[in-house]
Amino acid sequence: MKLAALILPFALLTTSAQAADTQCLSDKYSQYVDASLTWYQELIAITVKKDPNLQSVGDWFLEGRKHHFELNRAAVNYYLENAPEKVKTNQSIESWLQLSQKEVKELASHDDELGKIAKATFDDRQSQPHKQNYELRSAFADILSHPKTIDVPLKAYNQKMSEISIIKCQ
Repeated sequence: MKLAALILPFALLTTSAQAADTQCLSDKYSQYVDASLTWYQELIAITVKKDPNLQSVGDWFLEGRKHHFELNRAAVNYYLENAPEKVKTNQSIESWLQLSQKEVKELASHDDELGKIAKATFDDRQSQPHKQNYELRSAFADILSHPKTIDVPLKAYNQKMSEISIIKCQ
């Protein structure tokens, strides 16, 4: 009886620490997703300002990026709770989760919020590219080759990524 009384507090402490760690990791990844989406929004805004004819394809591209990152956010949260070995937290945050098309398709079969998010991404990957996709990618290449054009949003993104990288979860 005394042994059980000694072990129980340690077991509860371990469970509590794991839950805090999971929340910390989830919050850290969520910050990465938010920073990435902000970067893409800024890149699209700069691109469309330079060439307003790319508004439609820019909106299409940004919607796809949102689906992708929101799926990754939801999947990281799901896997941290259910299969933590799938989230490679020992790597850079950009590499924590690598979902194959097969895995996205499997997640899309879930009858829950994660399944809905995965289905949107799966459908994006199966659909035809926007007719101006090549023009948008060319515009990105042009903008990215002129660092002064993207200096402010790139510095903001890099600053946020630096802040995220120093977050240590136990």
